[in-house]
Amino acid sequence: MGLFKTLIKTPNNYLFSNKALFILFLPLLIEQGLEFFVGFADSVMVASLGESAISGVSLVDFLMQLLIFGFSALATGGAVIAGQYLGNNKIEKARNAANQLVWFSGISSVALMIVVVLIKSFLISTLFGQIEVDVWDYANTYLLFMAFSIPFIAIYNAGAAVYRTSGNAVLPMKIMVICDILNVIGNAIGIYYLGLGVEGVAIPTVISRLIAAVAIMYFTLNKNFKLHIKRTIKYKFDWNILRNVLNVGIPYGIENGLFQFGRVLVLSLVSTFGTIAIAANSVGYAIGIFSVLPGFAINLGMTAVISRCVGANDYEQAKYYNKKIILIVIVCHIIVNVIIFALLPIILSLYNLSPATAALSAKMIIWHGTLGILIWPIAFTLPNLFRGAGDAKWAMVISLIVMFTCRIGLSYILAINFNMGVFGTWFAMFIDWFVRGGLYVYRYFSNKWMEYRVSS
Repeated sequence: MGLFKTLIKTPNNYLFSNKALFILFLPLLIEQGLEFFVGFADSVMVASLGESAISGVSLVDFLMQLLIFGFSALATGGAVIAGQYLGNNKIEKARNAANQLVWFSGISSVALMIVVVLIKSFLISTLFGQIEVDVWDYANTYLLFMAFSIPFIAIYNAGAAVYRTSGNAVLPMKIMVICDILNVIGNAIGIYYLGLGVEGVAIPTVISRLIAAVAIMYFTLNKNFKLHIKRTIKYKFDWNILRNVLNVGIPYGIENGLFQFGRVLVLSLVSTFGTIAIAANSVGYAIGIFSVLPGFAINLGMTAVISRCVGANDYEQAKYYNKKIILIVIVCHIIVNVIIFALLPIILSLYNLSPATAALSAKMIIWHGTLGILIWPIAFTLPNLFRGAGDAKWAMVISLIVMFTCRIGLSYILAINFNMGVFGTWFAMFIDWFVRGGLYVYRYFSNKWMEYRVSS
């Protein structure tokens, strides 16, 4: 009880008061909530085109999540280094780290966009195998448009990470609120008014991401901003600082990228079970992701908190905020999942699914939400402590080992050998959560994560 009271009331001399955490986390919750809501609204609108359309779009969305999480991880690397320099009161180095992040993200994302455009058909055929012809056509069309949004995703993530590191999460939230509203309105016009196919969802999404990228860079270039980006079309990389950024960003990017790639591989297995399985899996994910939405949002701000503590060389504060933030995530997950479970029949009715597809989706959502409360915070919030401290490589290794053995390996065993079908892939995911959570707890109590401070 004493520990619980301490976690509720932050000591006066600590870096982040309860108010400061609230100001940091609430905009992130709103921003991520709206982003997830847009994904949900998109899936409902696409569902009006039929289960083949929603299946094709969902396949591409899984692939796009791989890219989005990769650039988000890179942004986290820059935020960690900039945050540690801020905690150590080295403003110029913090600003330099922010500049390295934005430029590297922009250049690498343009290169990736070109590659995806050139090999999009190969990607779909290789990753998703023998899917039905109409599903393949929808996926091919949708991926063409989504590829052009890759640089906008990368630039926005980099700029938003820089602002959050400075303690300002409100500006990125405002930008995303406006862009998400425009996105939903554009989707509705494209599908219901203009009668377009998946292009009706794709085109407004690309435009909204372009606006978000331009807006965040407009404010980041302001010289009055503490971590402003230099106004120049020529930029020389500082390889020492960039190396520090990449030492955190690349392991986390590899971890996130391969994690999403693992999901794509599992999805290729799901696609062999037919359109009902693909549609149920898509709807289950689109709704189930809301059950851990608070965790996703708060994790974005957690690295800023931990990196500032580590930069100040105060690991007791880092441990304190780790426990406090995990507690916040658990409480938020309880609230969100109670709402989801209560509204689930109404939500599923919006998709106009067949009874078999709706029942399978509901099963996935209920399991996901329950374990999202009990296990997810340890499996996915705790490792942000390590990343904020610079211990990103260990978290990457554990994540990848567990993913390939549990998430992917067990998916095939449970789905095929144990005849569990598509739900076997979800059960394998839950086992993955348990195993990685246990290993992260071991790492935490070993205190080895305290040996990786990267700023000096």
